[in-house]
Amino acid sequence: MIEVNELTKRYGKTTAVNGLTFAVRPGHVTGFLGPNGAGKSTTLRMLLGLNRPTSGTATIDGLPFRDLPRGLRHAGALLDAHDVHGGRTAVGHLSALARSNGIPRRRADEVLQEVGLAGAARRRIGGFSLGMKQRLGIAGALLGDPPVLLFDEPINGLDPEGVLWVRGLFRRLAAEGRTVFVSSHLMSEMEHTAEHLVVIGRGELIAAESVKEFAARGTRQSVTVRTPDPTALTAVLAAEGASVQCDGPDRAKELKVTGLSADRIGELALRHRIVLQQLATRTSSLEEAFMELTADRVEYAGEPR
Repeated sequence: MIEVNELTKRYGKTTAVNGLTFAVRPGHVTGFLGPNGAGKSTTLRMLLGLNRPTSGTATIDGLPFRDLPRGLRHAGALLDAHDVHGGRTAVGHLSALARSNGIPRRRADEVLQEVGLAGAARRRIGGFSLGMKQRLGIAGALLGDPPVLLFDEPINGLDPEGVLWVRGLFRRLAAEGRTVFVSSHLMSEMEHTAEHLVVIGRGELIAAESVKEFAARGTRQSVTVRTPDPTALTAVLAAEGASVQCDGPDRAKELKVTGLSADRIGELALRHRIVLQQLATRTSSLEEAFMELTADRVEYAGEPR
């Protein structure tokens, strides 16, 4: 289990993490989301004892990572797939990690097999693609068979087959009762991978809840309408104060309506004898909810067009 309590990190006058409190429980894949500069990487580094908090605590199974003997047996992590010595072989890199953590040498071969790199075990890492380095980083995280796993942007560089493999791996690890904490900027990936979310912005907590609960917090609700007479329906709905725009693959007949409920649109269509072929309420996606709820927490934002 991961517990963060009033965690704060300052660099001079800059506050990277500010009073952050949350828990990540075993048995679930928990996504860690936030805009660029939100403090995600700093938080992960404090969890792993790489940065000291200015105040507050970050613990793994009740203890700071620095206090855990043979740390890879307690928590495995992938923070930066490039942070490896390019002159070493894959098996040499993992064997060194194993020796320093009291892990049997055979585990290096086992995890290379698990991540699909058995055939590249004796190749030098400097010649690896980014996707191969990501797999090697995941192998390093799994090396000590730990109950807690942290991954920072693990999907980067993976091909579609690799993405599907990682999703399945994370779900399996969680099903085994492990704590799986995955930082990513890809909202669509979190919809497919995570069950719970921890969302931060400018170093502060925005939400800690299920994916479904977070998506439901978005207020942008629209209604998709298909009709053979879009011009007439647009005029009727606009007269009622709705916003109507063409949407979807068939732009001549499909409308996206905001400002009126599906029930009200149906009533108006019936009154004006306009045929409807589809009438469906569409709630916010995870990405839309994220963009809406973090809009005032973005460090760098472009000018709208």
